[in-house]
Amino acid sequence: MKIKLLLGFLCITGLLFFSCSSDTDELLTDEEDPENIIIPDDPGDSGDDDLNPNSQNQTYENAVKIAFSNSGVTIDNPFENSGVTITNADGHISITSTITDKELNYVLSGITEDGSVKIYGEKKFGLILNGTGITNPNGAAINNQCKKKVMLTIVDETNNRLIDGSSYTLVDGEDMKATLFSEGNMEVSGNGTLEIRGKYKHALCVDGSLAIASGTINIKEAASDGIHTNDAISISGGMLSVRSASDAIECESKEEPISISGGTLSIITTGEKGHAIKAKQDINIDTSGSIEITVYGNASKGIKPSGNLTITKGDITINTVGEAIWEEDEQDTSSAAGIKCDGDALIDGGTLTIISTGAGGKGINVDGTLVINDGKISVTTTGEQYVYDRNNDTAAKAIKSDGNLTINGGSVTIRTYKTEAEGLESKATLTINNGEVDIEAYDDCINASTHIEINGGYVYCNSETNDGIDSNGTLTITGGTIVSLGSSSPEAGFDCDNNQFKITGGTLIGLGGGDSKPTTSVSTQNSLIYGSNAKAVL
Repeated sequence: MKIKLLLGFLCITGLLFFSCSSDTDELLTDEEDPENIIIPDDPGDSGDDDLNPNSQNQTYENAVKIAFSNSGVTIDNPFENSGVTITNADGHISITSTITDKELNYVLSGITEDGSVKIYGEKKFGLILNGTGITNPNGAAINNQCKKKVMLTIVDETNNRLIDGSSYTLVDGEDMKATLFSEGNMEVSGNGTLEIRGKYKHALCVDGSLAIASGTINIKEAASDGIHTNDAISISGGMLSVRSASDAIECESKEEPISISGGTLSIITTGEKGHAIKAKQDINIDTSGSIEITVYGNASKGIKPSGNLTITKGDITINTVGEAIWEEDEQDTSSAAGIKCDGDALIDGGTLTIISTGAGGKGINVDGTLVINDGKISVTTTGEQYVYDRNNDTAAKAIKSDGNLTINGGSVTIRTYKTEAEGLESKATLTINNGEVDIEAYDDCINASTHIEINGGYVYCNSETNDGIDSNGTLTITGGTIVSLGSSSPEAGFDCDNNQFKITGGTLIGLGGGDSKPTTSVSTQNSLIYGSNAKAVL
């Protein structure tokens, strides 16, 4: 970044001597060519290998054991005469417990191609997956109708698989919305492996809250959501892989957030408006792990809170492939985006890399305010403008906020390549107090509707067809090191539509076909304006 600024100063000094033209169209290097930016095609369904359950010889307190095999089901129920009733309908197991003075552990093992487990009860319990494969062609593989907490343990070194059918035989008065369904809260632990296929709707659905502390969970297929909850989602560890047609992880609660504080997440969504991580409230990411997201569908988002977004730590990669769409109900376009935040967004650290390749695709799109305090952010858009009709279109943008946008630190690198694709935009005030900002954009590099203020940091802007820094209102520079390259006339390095342009500090050079002149009545730092139409003769 600082090397670019130094080179920018040297190049512009040369321009002052040789009076070269201000055409900057050829500044992109080969490694920044958008043709070299490739998001892999959807790898498709990997299929299922033969399941080796590898059940372990474990002992659990208050255990009720259910073992599936080719010859049927073996049930070990020591509470048969004290409150636990189990029925077996050709491999479909129903457990009803009236015990409330102790926590039971239901231990499942073995394989069935036509079976299920349904649980009723009045007290929280443990569900132990000790190497089991359950396929139910007509419903959920595991259906917990108990509204109390279930503690799901994926036993270390075991392999487990749950598959439902594409159609369900429903029961009046009971929900059954997923391959693994729970009415009560669920906590997941253990270091085994669990594969889930959701052919009917969701793969994993909890009508309460979900907490994942450990384990390897591979949701290989979901006709709708991979994970769906009505209350909070907390992920603090483990390895989670999700492939879904609709949302990969969705929390329906308007009061509780999605919180990610650990683990490794790998997410693919394939359907239109199939978002990777979606919440009706806040999303908080403060993780020592990594999150890798690819959304292929039109208008799909990587991270989408209806509330606020906070990123404090983590290694996050988001790829979006789909185009924008026209939404009849909203009478507006809806774009694919790496991040779409309906509230305010705060980035306080971490590494965030976003690539958006579809027409009208966005990198970061915030309806409220956006504050960047720290972290390493890279956003690239290569998509064309999306045009629905002559009156409705949307261009690709790297980072945009409807409210104020403030950068206090960190590094922000932006590349945009196609028609009207701007780099960094605020529909209100845009402020840079510190940090490194490096933008090469097809359209404006930095744009704000009311005011731009740069008080420090290192800023490099290079626009192929428009202004380097463009305020539709006023522009103030009090500090920092700035090189801003606009295109040919009338585009400018610094443009504020001849509104107040105040300079009281900083080191800055602007180059373009034109420039707004500093307002002498409020500026305290001397400036040199140099213009020439001459061509260099070498």
